[in-house]
Amino acid sequence: MEPSTTTKGPGGTPGGYGEFFLGLALAIAGGFWILSQVQVTGGSWTVYGYNAFGLALLPFLIGVGMLFYNGKSIPGWVLLGAGVVILFAGILGNLNIYWRSTSLFSALVMWICLFGGIGLIAKALKSHS
Repeated sequence: MEPSTTTKGPGGTPGGYGEFFLGLALAIAGGFWILSQVQVTGGSWTVYGYNAFGLALLPFLIGVGMLFYNGKSIPGWVLLGAGVVILFAGILGNLNIYWRSTSLFSALVMWICLFGGIGLIAKALKSHS
């Protein structure tokens, strides 16, 4: 059997390059416009009225110290992983996220670009034969 000489497109199927790159450009532009309309502010990370960020760093820093001493330390890796999870959860849990005022037309253009681009990318992954 002779190997196929046709080039494979997105998703390993023939064709779909134009749709894929147009969809990618639309999705990136829409995502950028949407994210530029979002305002994120930090909230206070407190436990019983005290700032808890330093306390949340404790398992992370102990894990780092243990790993500097012995890079194969299982408890060190567990503490480091737990510390990273605690930090990310604490930061994300204490963010205040607001959608800035925008016109309905602008919002529709943003969302249509994002989801239209995702739809074109998905369509490009199907066979075009």
